[in-house]
Amino acid sequence: QLRTTTTVATCRDFTEDRLWLNGVEVDAGQPRLQACLREVRRLARKRRGDDAAAPLSLSYKVHVASENNFPTAAGLASSASGYACLVSALARLYSVEGELSEVARRGSGSACRSMLGGFVQWQRGERPDGRDSVAQQLQPETHWPELSVLVLVVSGEKKAVGSTAGMQTSVDTSPLLKYRAEVVVPERMTRMARCIRDRDFETFGQLTMQDSNQFHATCLDTFPPIFYLNDVSQRIIALAHRFNAHHGRTKVGQPLPHGPVVGTVPLSPCPCSQVAYTFDAGPNAVIFMLEDTVDEFVEVVRRSFPPASNGDQFLRGRPVGTAVLPEELVSAVVVDPAPGAIHYILHTKVWGGRGTDPSAPCCPLTHLLSPQPGPGPQLLDDPSQHLLGPDGLPCRSA
Repeated sequence: QLRTTTTVATCRDFTEDRLWLNGVEVDAGQPRLQACLREVRRLARKRRGDDAAAPLSLSYKVHVASENNFPTAAGLASSASGYACLVSALARLYSVEGELSEVARRGSGSACRSMLGGFVQWQRGERPDGRDSVAQQLQPETHWPELSVLVLVVSGEKKAVGSTAGMQTSVDTSPLLKYRAEVVVPERMTRMARCIRDRDFETFGQLTMQDSNQFHATCLDTFPPIFYLNDVSQRIIALAHRFNAHHGRTKVGQPLPHGPVVGTVPLSPCPCSQVAYTFDAGPNAVIFMLEDTVDEFVEVVRRSFPPASNGDQFLRGRPVGTAVLPEELVSAVVVDPAPGAIHYILHTKVWGGRGTDPSAPCCPLTHLLSPQPGPGPQLLDDPSQHLLGPDGLPCRSA
């Protein structure tokens, strides 16, 4: 499963806050991390009151180690899972309970959703201080077991424009973003919640693709424009529409008017979908589909983007069965193959699970796992998965 693993330690012997990300030490003084740390400590101080017997001093420095098993800062929500893990670990460390999604939002807006797991809505809120802008779970991770996810990794490189900086520029310069936030998103949120409740994949798929497209339209409407998608991303979009069209879900239209030859796309919105793409702030595609579509679509992706030299590592994650493609599907969908354009495929799904309390090493440690997607942060008690040793230093590399 896609996941972030985070270990937090505190000790009176630590002389400074330190942070290791994927085995490399980075600046622990970054404002968003410190904002989360300050808020968790504030909540801990409020809970303790005048309790002088509290086991941990809130003045102790902390060490944090975090690892992702998927590309970091490449548009796959690594900051969301990372800050959700961090806040959950800090809260466990300092015995803080209650509403924590607002705390995680201080690190990354999307992190508030990752605090709960399953299908989660980020509420806009009305208060000027933002404290009512929190996450609400709509359905648990067990609600739609047939829903599967493929991540098509186009690039593992760090994106040129970070999500936070890009969004702020869009807020400042994009009229389309203002219209989207005030008019489009509220109505789509209502429809999306309803189709998730009803497990209506047709509506879910159409809304997912339309909203992804409009998000990237706001990026282009930003000044200067932001380009998160690349040529391969466009090929994936066209492939998804051709695949849906072949299965009788749409009418086949005309070639894309600009860029490389990527085949045909439908003239009209999909009334019905087999697969649905979405792209966050990066070129990597997340493709939703029902479980009975996975084998066939993976083979279509293999044919459309033949692996260059990593055939045995091209498909990762959950196992995928073999599929024999009808010739008419191949001729209609597999257009102008691009060898090596996709680095690899990650196969995952919405899944369930539970955590257990961690053991207590010499320094107080908290170890959590934040799957994507899944049940939200989970405690780990397997010492082999702890990222910091009893001395508070990394005990294994990324």
